[in-house]
Amino acid sequence: MEYVLTANALSKHYGHFKALDKLSMHVPKGAIYGFVGKNGAGKTTLIRLICGLQEPTSGTFALYGTPYTNREIGRSRRRMGAVVETPSIYGDMTAAGNLRQQYRILGLPSFQGVQELLDLVGLSNTGKKKARDFSLGMKQRLGIAVALAGDPDFLVLDEPVNGLDPQGIIETRELILKLNRERQITVLISSHILDELSKLATHYGFIDGGRIVKEISAAELDAVCRKCIRLELSDTKALPRVLDNMGIEYKILSDTVADVYAKVNVSQLTLALAQENCEVLSLHERDESLESYYVSLVGGARHD
Repeated sequence: MEYVLTANALSKHYGHFKALDKLSMHVPKGAIYGFVGKNGAGKTTLIRLICGLQEPTSGTFALYGTPYTNREIGRSRRRMGAVVETPSIYGDMTAAGNLRQQYRILGLPSFQGVQELLDLVGLSNTGKKKARDFSLGMKQRLGIAVALAGDPDFLVLDEPVNGLDPQGIIETRELILKLNRERQITVLISSHILDELSKLATHYGFIDGGRIVKEISAAELDAVCRKCIRLELSDTKALPRVLDNMGIEYKILSDTVADVYAKVNVSQLTLALAQENCEVLSLHERDESLESYYVSLVGGARHD
């Protein structure tokens, strides 16, 4: 698999505080990588390092296979766009003015592409309205447009929906999906809003205490978090005979508990088990969310 970003034993210390502690991660090309962790876990520190805003204390990372210590890292960074913490926009300029200013900073030969970017982020009709008068959602989309000015294929977004109203969240989500699907831009999204992230991410990295405690694809996570019916029985020995005859997938967890991965006729199942001298004591639908998975993962992780 080809990776846009890799990190190996990456650490960043501020005095005795370890913001990153031997972190290792892998962001696949073409992914929307959900970088998940509570505030203070190290998400923004990692982003600041890969953007070149700070230097690591130890360890290494690479962009497009180029180590950060290589003199060619600047060329790799030019393939990145980033919105770190808050959008970097000029409040007294229009949306178009902000983009033209970013073109100048990047040394681009003309302003060709400004209108296309405004169309892309849904700001083409803002005219002479100053950015300071934009809604938070509009400012976020303008920040993303500024980050896209150099035509990057890797976009880094730090808490992109934080503080947005529901409409702003929807607009930002749709823009990120469009960039990924239509422009094949790899996206790294740092967030602690897990419900929203689950609608976007193709891969996840869970960070706690400055370390990645788990990397998992969305498909693998879906398998872990599958909907099922949790059965509590007097004895699970009879369950395989009954469910195998019904062609239903299941997993036996103990002598008295099992998960059934299908919608079942409860009366039919109860009667079939009763004929095998097995009593159904309780049943309930179970659906582990991304949030509960994260809590169980981080709750069980110890870092010395």
